[in-house]
Amino acid sequence: MSETAQPRTGVVGAALELFRTQGFEQTSVEQIARAAGVSRSTFFRHFGGKEDVVFADHEALLDELRGFFAPGHPDPWEAVCRASQHVFAHFANDPELARQRYQVVREVPALREREIITVFRYERLFDEYLRRALPGVDPVDAVGFAATVTAVHNHVLRQLLRGTKKVAPAVLQNALDDVRRRYGVLPDAAEDGADAMIVAVFPRAMPLSEVSRRLQSELER
Repeated sequence: MSETAQPRTGVVGAALELFRTQGFEQTSVEQIARAAGVSRSTFFRHFGGKEDVVFADHEALLDELRGFFAPGHPDPWEAVCRASQHVFAHFANDPELARQRYQVVREVPALREREIITVFRYERLFDEYLRRALPGVDPVDAVGFAATVTAVHNHVLRQLLRGTKKVAPAVLQNALDDVRRRYGVLPDAAEDGADAMIVAVFPRAMPLSEVSRRLQSELER
């Protein structure tokens, strides 16, 4: 962990504990800084305010996903699912901290509203990436896939946050595979490239842009 990340992590943990024990509104920035062992100026060097502490992980994750999408991927639909799995893995890595954050957000209306906005930022990021990566994709398919992946991710994540047991990554993997299957963009497990002739069969639900992309990919082999 970098020197920059260390104080951020310590402040987040200290803040969430204070929010849990004495309430969000009753907790001051000075109390958070003191509990985390940092100065007030250090706090504001990393966060704009108390709300930013609660959503600090999301800001970092959104930046990571932008970097992940930047170089492009052979299968953009799969890339969106992998991005979703990365977010889940981050919170599953420290479920107790994630559950603590979830409880704080549930109890503060202003935080719940910001959470809704944060969820939409993931959805918009996925949607915009698909439109860039798949020129000509029907906007309805892009936004629909992005929204479905986001909703499925949040459903599985809530199972982790509301319970006391681990939720295996395979649970999300299987759910996202089902999303890709419903959109007709889950590749067949077995591929036979022995024949020179290409016989293509595509699900009726598959977007036309994806049909074109896959045909071009096969012809260029």
